[in-house]
Amino acid sequence: MASPLLLICCFVLVLGSSSHFQVSEAQALPPVVKGLSFSFFSKTCPQLENMVRNHLKKVFKQDNGQAPGERDQIANGGMRAEALKTIDDLRGLVHKACGKIVSCADITVLAARDAVFLSGGPDFAVPLGRKDGVTFNIAGTNKLPSPFSNTTQTIKTFAEKNFDVTDVVAFSGAHTFGRAHCGSFFNRLSPVDPTMDKTLAQNLKATCPDRNSQNTANLDIRTPTVFDNKYYIDLMNRQGVFTSDQDLLNDQRTKGLVNSFANDQNLFFQKFVSAVIKLSQLDVLTGNQGEIRAKCNVINKKKSVLTSMVEEVVEFTDQF
Repeated sequence: MASPLLLICCFVLVLGSSSHFQVSEAQALPPVVKGLSFSFFSKTCPQLENMVRNHLKKVFKQDNGQAPGERDQIANGGMRAEALKTIDDLRGLVHKACGKIVSCADITVLAARDAVFLSGGPDFAVPLGRKDGVTFNIAGTNKLPSPFSNTTQTIKTFAEKNFDVTDVVAFSGAHTFGRAHCGSFFNRLSPVDPTMDKTLAQNLKATCPDRNSQNTANLDIRTPTVFDNKYYIDLMNRQGVFTSDQDLLNDQRTKGLVNSFANDQNLFFQKFVSAVIKLSQLDVLTGNQGEIRAKCNVINKKKSVLTSMVEEVVEFTDQF
């Protein structure tokens, strides 16, 4: 991918959801970086976004635990093979319909956006036009915030990429769904973190008898398969699972935002959309940079100069 996309989204299906939040066009959104556009494929692949959303709807009906993102990264250890396969399946559908003009990076961003929407979250436009990287950015993914981090450490990690405190708290709201392995929060169980609700601690201990257990727990104990603001209500009740989650309520720089998002879901949605659009444009490759991968988990084979010249001649002569 052009840059590691934080695992802010999971594939979930909410049956019978009554309404969705539509981001207003009047809402101030981050500027679009050079080379990207909200209408990038309007002429060359106008059916792109409908294809992605319609395919994901079918996937959700069969499985509500998928999450799009990058492969083979330690930070993404909880990723499921089915979710990664979905991205490759989408790539195949899109390339068959439009040709090899849409990157896996763009497809992943669209899938992440639609995962949020189909789980009850906001619907919003995302700028497109990314190219895929010619290497896998393992080092970049290793710099993702740790679930063991306190708020100061989390803010510092995001600040290095020009994200502010509001972005940090909004990003954390993606834990409104998803599951975590025992090892990522067992530090709060032995000994029991005094900032954790006692009933939650007991339940997590029952799920995770030790840090090496392969069991998992919901990150949002109220509505674990719905994208909403209940995560922040969890924090207000000392029911955050990760250290990095619950410490947002303990830090004066973030406590007010947690309270605001807990009381105003639309405000959370607005700030989340803004943060995600900023994130999706981080260190992107555009124009002549990068490549369009023929398979999302494989870098295209390098061609010799002679092979490239022959292909260019063939493409030129085919025009006449």
